[in-house]
Amino acid sequence: MAKKSKKQESPEQETVAEAPEQMTTEESEAAAEETVVDPLTQLKNELEAARTETSNNWDLYLRERADLENARKRHQREKEDALRFANDRLLKEIIPVLDNLERAVEHAGQGDEDNQGLLEGVNMTINQFCKALEDFGAKPIKAIGTDFDPNLHQAMGQVESAEQAPNTVVTEFQKGYLLHDRLLRPSLVMVAKAPSQEAAAGEEPTATEE
Repeated sequence: MAKKSKKQESPEQETVAEAPEQMTTEESEAAAEETVVDPLTQLKNELEAARTETSNNWDLYLRERADLENARKRHQREKEDALRFANDRLLKEIIPVLDNLERAVEHAGQGDEDNQGLLEGVNMTINQFCKALEDFGAKPIKAIGTDFDPNLHQAMGQVESAEQAPNTVVTEFQKGYLLHDRLLRPSLVMVAKAPSQEAAAGEEPTATEE
């Protein structure tokens, strides 16, 4: 009897064993149906991806174009500056010659009148030098009587002055020059400062006596 019961139970076990296989098949069919994408939706997705890629490529193109334009403008400026300031070294060598000529004229002017002919010749040479410097874009810096500017002047010292306002250039030892808008050589100057209290006190009695 025990053997018969075992035989009777075997079909049920086979049925139970087959059930997971059937469920698995149904699930796989449902999953396959879910993975099927609507052609219209797929086309929309592809179109959106293409638009995104196109937008990114356009932004990249604009950035590259802007960088190229900036590089072109920078190169043009550098080229123009190179042409404008190409004579920088030459002018720095010529200006000291002009300084010596001007000193010679100043010294000769303090001597006899027999030097007038020489002075006229040297003055003509100086004028020619100044004209040549001007043609190359170099021009002297006006210093005496102006406010001290560290970008244009180099202070050699200070001198007390009651006639000039403090920080005013009162003496020029060496003329400065600009090449276009760039400093070629600074002016060597003395700058005024307010008189000390002792000096001011010493001047008061004198003014009173007058």
